[in-house]
Amino acid sequence: MLELTILGFLYEEPLHGYELKERIKSLSGHVRPVSDGALYPAINRLVQAGMLEQRTEPGAGAAPRRILSLTEAGRTGLLDRLREPKDVEITDGQRFFTLLAFLRHLPDPHEQAAVLRRRQAFLETPASFFYRDGRPVRAEEAGDLFRQGMLRIARATGDEEKRWLSEAIAQLRP
Repeated sequence: MLELTILGFLYEEPLHGYELKERIKSLSGHVRPVSDGALYPAINRLVQAGMLEQRTEPGAGAAPRRILSLTEAGRTGLLDRLREPKDVEITDGQRFFTLLAFLRHLPDPHEQAAVLRRRQAFLETPASFFYRDGRPVRAEEAGDLFRQGMLRIARATGDEEKRWLSEAIAQLRP
């Protein structure tokens, strides 16, 4: 997911490492904070893969800044990842939100809608945090106040997401 986020932000404009880290932190830092120990090795992997290039510019202070930009291979790689996201990027809510943050870069509305339909299909499958006798437990069936709260909040969020997905898919139709 980190690599997708790096590619997505650099698709928009070249950034230096600190700016990139701040944008990533704003997008998902409260849920999954990014450390220098994860960010810079990911950047180096993308540079070695030919997806990013870097140049050095004078910094605001004494230290020079390393500016990162996307190569054509990086642009293609991002669009491929947006077009065919991994299953976990569809089923995990935070990963799906990260995907949504950059889905606008996919130029074909049909392809955008296809990604949204995958999420929609996933949300239509009955699921719960808890199961009894092999079937999902509904909020009304949960035995305690706190599990009821979890299930009610999840249901309300899911219902709203389903509504939005239907609206978005309808808007993407020609």
